[in-house]
Amino acid sequence: MIEKLLREDMVILDLKAKDKEGVLREMISLLNLPKDKEELLLSSLMQREKLGSTGIGKGIAIPHCRSVVVDNITLIVGVSKEGVDFDALDGKPVHLLFMLVATPMDPSMQYLTALGSIARIARGLANEESIRTDFSSPKELIDYLMKFANE
Repeated sequence: MIEKLLREDMVILDLKAKDKEGVLREMISLLNLPKDKEELLLSSLMQREKLGSTGIGKGIAIPHCRSVVVDNITLIVGVSKEGVDFDALDGKPVHLLFMLVATPMDPSMQYLTALGSIARIARGLANEESIRTDFSSPKELIDYLMKFANE
């Protein structure tokens, strides 16, 4: 399941934004949505963050929501070389972000399955000495993440 969602055209290897909202905007921009739909999606993601930060610690965040602006479940992966303050549980900057957006109706439970797969990858990454941020291509990043997907 996760291998279908990890797509090279949905990867940002060097996020420029320095704060949570800016990073989310940068990632949303890959979806090429009309401005009003971008704002709606950003609002949904920020509302989710108000419930509790999706910065899970160890340099990883998993911002996620359901939204009417997408037609399919979508995963965007972003890397922040400098790190961004994401109100993470451990107080440390976030370097790797997995933004998951799903349709409101999801009878096959893809959203929860995908969140579970991302959590498995995050657990594997958390056991590493440090999170890698030096990827030369989206494919290299995806191959790196897939090593943890099957653990």
